[in-house]
Amino acid sequence: MNYSRFLTAVSAARKASPIRVLTELQMRSPPSLISLAGGVPNPNTFPFSSASIALKNGGSIEFDEAAMKRALQYSASAGIPELISWMKELQMSLHNPPTASKSPECGGMELCVTTGSQQGLCKLFEMLINPGDNVLLDAPTYSGTISAIKPLGCNVINVPSDQHGMIPQALRDILSRWSPQDAGKPGSTMPRLLYTIPNGGNPTGASMTEDRKRAVYELAQEYDFLIIEDDPYYFLQFEKPWAPSFLSMDVDGRILRTDSFSKILSSGLRLGFLTGPKPLVDRVILHIQSSTMHTSTFTQLLVSKLLHGWGQEGFLRHVDSVVEFYRTQRDAALGSADRWLKDLADWHPPAAGMFLWLRLRGVSDTHELITKKALEKEVLLVPGGAFNIDSSQPSPHVRASFSLSSPERMDEAFRRLSELIKEAQ
Repeated sequence: MNYSRFLTAVSAARKASPIRVLTELQMRSPPSLISLAGGVPNPNTFPFSSASIALKNGGSIEFDEAAMKRALQYSASAGIPELISWMKELQMSLHNPPTASKSPECGGMELCVTTGSQQGLCKLFEMLINPGDNVLLDAPTYSGTISAIKPLGCNVINVPSDQHGMIPQALRDILSRWSPQDAGKPGSTMPRLLYTIPNGGNPTGASMTEDRKRAVYELAQEYDFLIIEDDPYYFLQFEKPWAPSFLSMDVDGRILRTDSFSKILSSGLRLGFLTGPKPLVDRVILHIQSSTMHTSTFTQLLVSKLLHGWGQEGFLRHVDSVVEFYRTQRDAALGSADRWLKDLADWHPPAAGMFLWLRLRGVSDTHELITKKALEKEVLLVPGGAFNIDSSQPSPHVRASFSLSSPERMDEAFRRLSELIKEAQ
């Protein structure tokens, strides 16, 4: 693939930082190397000596003095080597990407660590979106995505979706405005990028079926566009086998996949990873070099020690326990919704994620209902308009999260919401 045609001028102009290159070279060198190159602070001046972090299973993660010195020091912009290698093995095991056998210049699979998947997304958008570009995304969508792409000055084209995710025929209908031969032509307005959350979509809870993914991927091949597969809820799928990912279907090297540990290990550690064709992942790493430099070395080492201690089997056992918790929470939310909202709202049971997407009957727009009247009832949800590109557009939906509240408190919340809807009708 000709990846250069997808890059913004800013991204194409990025060059490797000479200091970062020397620093990372020093990290790979033997102790016999005497370096006077990098402006690296002396770790002997840091006030931290060691740490022991207790785990819920009775074990612990230890940072002796040497490990602590490394954890508090600069590290490679792509991520620390042992964490990258562990996550590459995980991707191979879960997705077996066809691009893993490709050469780097032909879009072979690469991976880098990001400070949460949100950082990866923002850097992808800035790498790929020019002012005036047409960008495809399923609607409604994650408000963080909207906040990231609107300032870039692109034209967002909403692709209709339902409880099974993006509708391929609707996407084909949109793309029929152009001819596949227009791809790559100077001045062509054909979209070069599609964004989707394929599992447990935020806010709808929708999960795309395998058949729909294959149909969307075939359209990407036909019209030569890239797909950002934003999949933070991949590990929160309630039924097995888990749905095949776009990455597992990617024979061309046109998938950029963002994963997150936020939902299964910790949201505050801010650790995610980006997988995609090496020519594009390398561009993201160049941006990291000149912005955050790297994700916290301490965070990376902590998670790396945890994952290596668990192994893949232990990690997936932990994931299963997390899924079981959220499945129980989802079932409690569905039970309460059925108890209090049966004649007042409509919804579909989510197959993954943390959210229940409710369409309120007899309410044309939930913004004022939620932002003003709901507080009087002491119940809080997110009005559906927050997930529209134009947030002032009326929406009869609300998003309810079942991640944090106990089943008893969720039940009371839905009771209060039912009173609110009755008063608004």
